[in-house]
Amino acid sequence: MSTALKPTELKKVSYVTSATAKGGRAGHVTSADGLVDFDLAQPGTTPEPAVNPETLFAAGYAACFQGALLNRAKTQGVDTSDSTVTASVSFGPAEDGGFGLAVELSVTIPGVAKDKAQELIELAHEFCPYSKATRDNIVVTLTAA
Repeated sequence: MSTALKPTELKKVSYVTSATAKGGRAGHVTSADGLVDFDLAQPGTTPEPAVNPETLFAAGYAACFQGALLNRAKTQGVDTSDSTVTASVSFGPAEDGGFGLAVELSVTIPGVAKDKAQELIELAHEFCPYSKATRDNIVVTLTAA
């Protein structure tokens, strides 16, 4: 008997976007709408900071989680509009011989008690599409800052 989780299926498609990469981690990436259009570089390979896939993932996860937090807090009548979410993405060798990711989400919710903040963070983690996509695939640590 398999214990694999059933994938989340969409009832309806609300939005579609795409991005195209050429040259891998040290190549170039563009989005279909033209808003993303830049060179990539592996961390530490250029003298100047450069965008890499982990930076893009961190930005997307932080924004998505922030939206989930706002949504879940609103259902409880809590204003989290001044909150911030920082996604720290780690990249490194994995036990299987390849490479993997880990994420720490550090959430600050001014004016909300730490125990309530932690509760809201857990609710957002259950609701966020990025959290659903990473669940049971990578380690995601939640921190109420």
